[in-house]
Amino acid sequence: MTLLSAPESATVEHELRGNILVVTIDHAPVNALNSVVRRGLIEAIDAAEVNPSVRAVLIVGAGRNFIAGADIREFGMPAQPPALPDVCNRIEACGKPVVAAIHGAALGGGLEVALASHYRIVVEGAKLGLPEVQLGLLPGAGGTQRATRLVGAESALSLMLSGRHVDAQEALRLGLVDRVGQSADVLNEGLAYAHELIATQAAPRRTRDARGLADQQASATAIAAARANTQKKTRGLLSPMKIIDCVAAAANLSFEEGLRFEREQFLECADSPQRAGLVHAFFAEREVQKSPETRAARSRPIRSVGVVGGGTMGAGIAVALLDAGLSVTMIERDGDALQRGRAHVEKVYDGLIGKGRLTQETKARALQCFHGDTSYDALADADIVIEAVFEDMAVKKAVFTELDRACKQGAVLATNTSYLDIDEIAASISRPHDVLGLHFFSPANIMKLLEVVVPPRVSADVVATAFDLAKKLRKVGVRAGVCDGFIGNRMLAVYRAAADHLMEDGASPYQIDKAVRDFGFPMGPYQVIDLAGGDIGWAARKRRALTRDPHARYVRISDELCERGWFGQKTGRGFYRYDEGARIGKPDPEVELIIATERERAGVAPRVFSDEQIVRRYMAAMINEGANVVHDGIALRPLDVDATLIHGFGFPRYRGGPMHYADTFGLDSVLADIREFAKDDPLFWRASPLLVELVARGANFASLNRAA
Repeated sequence: MTLLSAPESATVEHELRGNILVVTIDHAPVNALNSVVRRGLIEAIDAAEVNPSVRAVLIVGAGRNFIAGADIREFGMPAQPPALPDVCNRIEACGKPVVAAIHGAALGGGLEVALASHYRIVVEGAKLGLPEVQLGLLPGAGGTQRATRLVGAESALSLMLSGRHVDAQEALRLGLVDRVGQSADVLNEGLAYAHELIATQAAPRRTRDARGLADQQASATAIAAARANTQKKTRGLLSPMKIIDCVAAAANLSFEEGLRFEREQFLECADSPQRAGLVHAFFAEREVQKSPETRAARSRPIRSVGVVGGGTMGAGIAVALLDAGLSVTMIERDGDALQRGRAHVEKVYDGLIGKGRLTQETKARALQCFHGDTSYDALADADIVIEAVFEDMAVKKAVFTELDRACKQGAVLATNTSYLDIDEIAASISRPHDVLGLHFFSPANIMKLLEVVVPPRVSADVVATAFDLAKKLRKVGVRAGVCDGFIGNRMLAVYRAAADHLMEDGASPYQIDKAVRDFGFPMGPYQVIDLAGGDIGWAARKRRALTRDPHARYVRISDELCERGWFGQKTGRGFYRYDEGARIGKPDPEVELIIATERERAGVAPRVFSDEQIVRRYMAAMINEGANVVHDGIALRPLDVDATLIHGFGFPRYRGGPMHYADTFGLDSVLADIREFAKDDPLFWRASPLLVELVARGANFASLNRAA
């Protein structure tokens, strides 16, 4: 979705070419619809109406796009007339045929302008869509009414609920456009179409009168199916259900009544906290790509990549690289291990084929770029090598010693460690300036987060290369400093500890999971442990045992389960019981008995917590540690924390991330909660200095994003 600020230099020019008024939107870089553009469109239509020489109007975009969307920075500001619905209504009411000639992006309000036009022609390479749902909105300039009348309820719902883009050929099949041009010259294609319409004396053909809703039974069935499916998939989200309501209005109300209903729903969405959270998330995931190093240095070229380790993570990383069109060489210790690594890669692709998301041909093409070897010398020409072996410092140092020997000068050497000290790894070889962390999240070919962990001695162009790789992989790269757990896992350890305290104090893991899910997370913390494998966290806890503060509270319940071999889904038991390989677990009375025994051992008298109390503690721990991460310089800004938690840890996107949520909740309220909790455990609930400072001066986390 492309939404950019629109300076007043934007222009809409109109020029008479024969008997066609060519209206050109010229607002670099993407022709965003700000007030200047909106006003210019109305003025052009008015000019066409009063000029007897004009037989038709052709709307085109200058540069590379038709209209890529609205000006997102006008949201929340005083409305500047004319409103986009008025523009679209004026275009549709024109007494002379209006043709939209579409190239590049016609998204959101841009597609609504095209839908209000009487005829539409598109050239190859164009992308059309109504992606407002991604910002907590709905098409609010007649888009829900016109699209539904034009292509029918089912297709309109598919477009608007997914926010997806369609290409020229699909747009033609759906009926969004009337024809696909024979060349890429959008102006000449549009002029030819307009001349043809004039020659056949074609009258204005208004989308409001289209017959896409003629089959009432099909419309009702599509709306009911969408409502049932959306209630399951978008729990807690406002705009998807309102989109369905608007499509139902298109099917059951007059066009004028439908427009009024749509506008009411749009304004309700625009005023909601969800819209603010989604807009924040939208900007955050773009801003995080701009690290100091990417501004200071150019990326090194990336053509071929090495992956050391063929386990689950190594295979996932390899698939992500192959999907980006890169050549991948996997290194394993022997032939059997290498064969298992290739099998892991193929298993990922076969799973996608089984779900209908991939074809055998696509898999075969990807694997043509996959190579394996047992010698590090096979990495001699690799531009970047990603180590993904066992999480043990000695093992990783041994790998980097081999990489130092075998890899060419200038190769980027990356570790996928989740917790280990990258400074120590870098210091163990002769070229620490080439070493950084690339922390992928499992499954690596799916999860969007990529923490780019920056040691103090790494070169700026190595960091720039890492961010370039993130873009190639279509991941959200977030810059992180070196510490135990970086941004995400450091915070995870703290808020998961808060959940453990709640569990030992009286809340069941099942109540905690439900409260966290109801807040908007896809899974609760104990469901996540069972999915990932309880043994992973157990190993990390054992590694930290020697450095753990002896005065800090430590809950042993998870360890007790692991000592029984209950590691979650892969063993059939964890916090939940998984009967016969089930993916969804059932509460386990034996786990509750273990919890009760541990409470008694710890001398804890269980108490009752409401779901709200659970969420307040869970979020307070998360926010407080997020503030510490920013205070310590591990994250550049609060928005980096937000992007990390959204894309790597399932934080509900519509809440904008924990730091944005804290601003909406009120930092003074968060601090008051922490100080109240500290009466029972002052060591764990030690308020972040940054949080205390911001509350003292009446500031918020957003002010730090602006200052960065």
